[in-house]
Amino acid sequence: MTGRAGASRAVLVKATPQLFVADIAASCAFFTSKLGFAVEFVYGEPPFYGQVARDSASLALRHVDRPVRDAIARAMKADIDMLAASLSVNDVTALFREYQQAGAPFHQTLRTEPWGAQTFIVTDPDGNLLLFAGA
Repeated sequence: MTGRAGASRAVLVKATPQLFVADIAASCAFFTSKLGFAVEFVYGEPPFYGQVARDSASLALRHVDRPVRDAIARAMKADIDMLAASLSVNDVTALFREYQQAGAPFHQTLRTEPWGAQTFIVTDPDGNLLLFAGA
């Protein structure tokens, strides 16, 4: 890609949201068993960082202790729809059905937004809200 006067510019190719979690192993188990992600890596002894991925989407998992989790929980109660990540999906209805069958916990079931997108929101074991959206 080029910028001003033909100079090339860097292109962002991917974003990896970071979720704050209490237990890396428990989070990895949730994402693999309920949401179909695979563990890319886990780091530390005991583990304090990891990454899960599904297709082109990835999420970083960062262990945080109780004071940080409590502060996040307070913020989330103040804004009940505070999203930790938004993920675009080519067939949001099919993914919603897949997650229903897997017993994923929903904060919001599948709906059509006023702007036309179809969305649903899953809650992870730490209360992180993950929005899945598609047309």
